[in-house]
Amino acid sequence: MITLHKQGEMTQKLCSNCSLHALCMPVGLNGEEMADLDAVMKQSRRLKKGEYLFRSGEPFASLFAVRTGFFKTTVASQDGRDQVTGFLMSGELIGMDGICGQIHSCDAVALEDSEVCELPFVNLEEAGSKLPSLQTHFYKLMSREIVRDQGVMLLLGNMRAEERLAAFLLNLSQRLSDRGFAANDFILRMSREEIGSYLGLKLETVSRTLSRFQQEGWVKVEHKHIRILQPEVLKTMVAGCEHAI
Repeated sequence: MITLHKQGEMTQKLCSNCSLHALCMPVGLNGEEMADLDAVMKQSRRLKKGEYLFRSGEPFASLFAVRTGFFKTTVASQDGRDQVTGFLMSGELIGMDGICGQIHSCDAVALEDSEVCELPFVNLEEAGSKLPSLQTHFYKLMSREIVRDQGVMLLLGNMRAEERLAAFLLNLSQRLSDRGFAANDFILRMSREEIGSYLGLKLETVSRTLSRFQQEGWVKVEHKHIRILQPEVLKTMVAGCEHAI
């Protein structure tokens, strides 16, 4: 990764040299096209654990590609509680909620020390007119988010607590594997309460279900350290819905 240091916490990074560009940007671009893509990015930004990337109601101006770290998105429910609507990791985009109304409809919070690359939307629109593959890529990303939202609705409507948690763990496992990390041995960056909020389960239910998985020998749980010992059992449990979320 080539880095040009700026003042404070801001650095300019070139997409063409980023190990994650194949995940968050289209592949197969030539040198000139990659240079155009590099010009899209404004700067990178580092956030501490608990810091907000943006808040609901703020004007929308940019998308953000997660370079390192982990984020959650939340919306305020009618009773004032924060409802977790998603978890984002390296190579994924945050901020597409703001495209429609030009304001963000959710909060994005860092779950650990993280870094994002800022992609001003006006720059993306201009680059998309020059690079059709870039425009197509973002259509695919938006479609993926729609499919994921549909999967969550299926999860909350038709699956039991055990199936919801199994699907959640398998989804994390697959996404980590896609990024070159261990698929069945990882650290949960979110709390059990946040998992419950996302899956529509009480904190006690999440803890009890994880304990049952461990008693059955399907997973090994050490606080936030998860080892999936029998992934095929979890896949069978969710009956083909392992990619729901």
